[in-house]
Amino acid sequence: MIESIKSYLQTHREKHIEELMAFLRIPSISAVAQHQPDMQKCAEWTAQSLQKAGLENIEIMPTKGHPVVYADWLHAPGKPTVLIYGHYDVQPAEPLELWETPPFEPVIRDNKLFGRGSTDDKGQLLLYVKVVEAFLQTQGSLPVNVKFCIEGEEEIASKNLPAFVEEHAAKLQADSIVLSDTQMHGPGKPALMYGLRGLAGFEITIDGANSDLHSGLFGGAVQNPIHAMTKLLSSFHDENGRVTVQGFYDRVIELSDKEREAFKKVEPDENKVRTNLNVTELYGEKGFSFYEQTTSRPTLEITSVSGGFQGEGIKPIIPNRATAKIACRLVAAQVPEEIMDLVEAHIHAQPLPGVSVTLDRQLRGNPFITPIDEPVMVAAAEAYEETFNEWPVYTRSGGSIPIVEVLGRVLDAPVVLMGFGLPGENLHAPNEHFHLMNWDNGTETISRYWLKLAALAATTTESN
Repeated sequence: MIESIKSYLQTHREKHIEELMAFLRIPSISAVAQHQPDMQKCAEWTAQSLQKAGLENIEIMPTKGHPVVYADWLHAPGKPTVLIYGHYDVQPAEPLELWETPPFEPVIRDNKLFGRGSTDDKGQLLLYVKVVEAFLQTQGSLPVNVKFCIEGEEEIASKNLPAFVEEHAAKLQADSIVLSDTQMHGPGKPALMYGLRGLAGFEITIDGANSDLHSGLFGGAVQNPIHAMTKLLSSFHDENGRVTVQGFYDRVIELSDKEREAFKKVEPDENKVRTNLNVTELYGEKGFSFYEQTTSRPTLEITSVSGGFQGEGIKPIIPNRATAKIACRLVAAQVPEEIMDLVEAHIHAQPLPGVSVTLDRQLRGNPFITPIDEPVMVAAAEAYEETFNEWPVYTRSGGSIPIVEVLGRVLDAPVVLMGFGLPGENLHAPNEHFHLMNWDNGTETISRYWLKLAALAATTTESN
């Protein structure tokens, strides 16, 4: 079966690439109000593409912002349902002068397709649509049931999608979720990203006297909010880089031996990191490698501190206010609100006479993880191996994609991040491109993945 799928995709490859280029010509920039008509046009183009592929129940569903495009094909009784997530919006193209060719006039050079959205995420999204087409045209059916949820706000933090997912959870319900909006480890080196850090962001304000005070008249007798702030901030870490907030690590899921072994295949050379950053030495929580520190360990980072006169010269005052902004990167199974509760308790436990302290909670995002031995992850790894002749490396990201966690939690389904982009493809930057060798590799891997999910379901049924 896989050979007939590959043959169809190869025969229709030129037509499919032309369709992708038409997709890329639509400047669906979600962040810019003047592109609202383009966003609607792109949602309509996406819906038409899904219909042409043979999908059903296609809807352009409104949100408080840009619409979500939904489609499904649900005629595989006894087989699992896979929800495919993607996005049709793109980043602004500026600075335009750095593009070798116009960002919304896609061209192919050196077997790379250049254009805004080519790798993030229109190119990777359309892979799934063409796999649907290939199966339906050659087999008359799909090996699994599929649903598509394609949003238009990923590049502006998916601000309306969480509410949409909550509202339409029954419609979106699936046995697993897959998205291709990440990267491989390198050319011919597939990667499965199985973890993302969460985020808790807040601002601390320390207030002292009711106005700035003359340092000569009041200095030494009235608490200086900046002094109090520096004392507070220094209390957050010990000499080994460990966060001292009581209970901060209680929910952290420690790495397994298997994960630590997997990390060794992707860990960067720490000496090169230090050299590239031009720092005398790296610093972090003791007992963990650089890669572990930046992907699988939680952090508490002071991102800014301010207070007093900021202009040129010195104004000899005791300022009446100091502020600091904090960003905590969280790992499974930490909860942002709980972490901020713990930080607030830590603050109030510090002896800071003569001032008042408040904490303003601003950013929240839950961490995400799918265990690497989850059956759908194993199936994805096997599909990668059959296509690339190499088992994928397992990676975690130090950053956050909150919607991934929302989908997994609300729909109670494992999430698989199967990236086909490559490092250096300039996503979000001028001259964004997509290596077309991974168009072919991507459609083959997805095809194999769906076949494996179907076989996995059959095996599970037999064992029961």
